[in-house]
Amino acid sequence: MISDWQPLLLTFKLASFTTCILIIVGVPFAWWLSSSSLRIRPAIEAIVSLPLVLPPSVLGFYLLIAFSPENFFGRWLDQNIGLHLAFSFKGLVIASVIYSFPFLVQPVQSAFKSLPRSLTEASQVLGNGKVRTFLCVQLPNIKPALLAGTVMAFAHTVGEFGVVLMIGGNIPGQTRLASIAIYDEVEALNYQTANFYALVLVVISFLILLSLYIVNRQDK
Repeated sequence: MISDWQPLLLTFKLASFTTCILIIVGVPFAWWLSSSSLRIRPAIEAIVSLPLVLPPSVLGFYLLIAFSPENFFGRWLDQNIGLHLAFSFKGLVIASVIYSFPFLVQPVQSAFKSLPRSLTEASQVLGNGKVRTFLCVQLPNIKPALLAGTVMAFAHTVGEFGVVLMIGGNIPGQTRLASIAIYDEVEALNYQTANFYALVLVVISFLILLSLYIVNRQDK
């Protein structure tokens, strides 16, 4: 019987925190990208999409360098805010937000782009400002994409390995996630324990995706 549930609980705690931050930050950012006419928008979109093509270890390495107190950014955070990001849960959250950012932003941005302009114009003609139009008109009309992006960001965070290992290391109760625990148990030839952690992740991920497809099907 498995007695150490901490890696699983920590994994879903990280995924929940990351997803909430992504919704708060990523949705307005996706809306801005969809309506922006800046010439540098392609460069911004390329930067946002980098986590999709970069090896996780590369992203994790540069984030670790940035978060290190030996470098300017990490030292500034340490001295001015008292924030230690390297090998901490807070560092995992920030790294996960960066790593999972495109999984929420891209589908939401595409959904905003596909909305008829007449919908926004009609709302503004009725006297609604940009914020009210965004909250009451545009967001309800991209609910399937928003739900899909949220689910994919959550599931992607649950499955992280390379980035979280580089940033958080393997500290029990603080940064030892389920994916890292699986790797440790396999190395120790504890296949039964590794299978338990892996099976829980498979079942939870399947149920999340199944719920997404059921909800999207009912909305059609």
